[in-house]
Amino acid sequence: MGLLDPLYWAVAWVLVTWHSFLSLILPKDSGAAWSLSIVGLVLVIRILLIPLFVKQIKAQRALQILQPEIKALQKRFKDDRQKQSEEMMKLYRENGTNPFSSCLPIILQMPIFFALFHVLKYGVAEDNPIGPMTQTLVNSAGHATIFGAPISVGFLGSDDTNVKIVSGVLIVLMTFTTFITQKQLMVKGIANADSNPFLQQQKLLVYVFPFMFAIFGINFPIGVLIYWLTTNLWSMGQQYWVIRNNPAPGSQAFTEWEERQERKAAKKGGVDDSAPTIVEDAPVAEPEPRVVRHQPKRKPRSQRRGRSGGAEPSPNEETP
Repeated sequence: MGLLDPLYWAVAWVLVTWHSFLSLILPKDSGAAWSLSIVGLVLVIRILLIPLFVKQIKAQRALQILQPEIKALQKRFKDDRQKQSEEMMKLYRENGTNPFSSCLPIILQMPIFFALFHVLKYGVAEDNPIGPMTQTLVNSAGHATIFGAPISVGFLGSDDTNVKIVSGVLIVLMTFTTFITQKQLMVKGIANADSNPFLQQQKLLVYVFPFMFAIFGINFPIGVLIYWLTTNLWSMGQQYWVIRNNPAPGSQAFTEWEERQERKAAKKGGVDDSAPTIVEDAPVAEPEPRVVRHQPKRKPRSQRRGRSGGAEPSPNEETP
């Protein structure tokens, strides 16, 4: 038994378990059943890595905050590398962070990535059973196709046009989502992006990682490309949720979060955000002059009805 055989068997077991479940609703030899089994493998791995992802976010934020002090130590001990390393490790310990914590999720995913590569390329493609993946299941996975391309071969492993097209599209999507994932974290998730030295280090990863995957992707089986594309989509969604709901203070996302909180508070208080703003210095219009209506002039008392209620005499009547 090889050193990595237990890992190959674990990956094969997750694939077989998902395939057994999906075979209840999908044809067992279909590309949909096996492709979704690979997606299921991603779900299992990423759920297990959630605690490490939280630790990664905390480590990244701590490193952002410590960047000015790190720069100061580098400048102070630029001629003494050993002393510089000792002081930086002391700084990390005092603040409860570790620069390697931000890399843990990626580092721990790489063995799974290569284990799946081994299962598909040296197991399914070469018709070799691996652990719980029996000969029957190997044959089933070997016949599984997506858009007419077998999931166990890659761009360089076949002359089939369908394989070239499907692999090429997946490589482009994998490269694009890798770039967006890194860019998303760099633009909105980093505090003081315009002056943060940490940003300069992240810029390198934004362009190097996609380039590396584009180069190496031509050697990956289609199933591995599906795995990494699904991983990128999960990372994008996970980062979007964290950056939106728990942004780093000082970042662009934090400013947007504050604005959303203000709008929510205004709505709860019954304030209509769409109402026009009242300008305090606007001139106040003078009230219109009051119109006084003249009453008709009353007759003299002698010509009005008497107190006894008798009628006034007519001028043509004789007075007795």
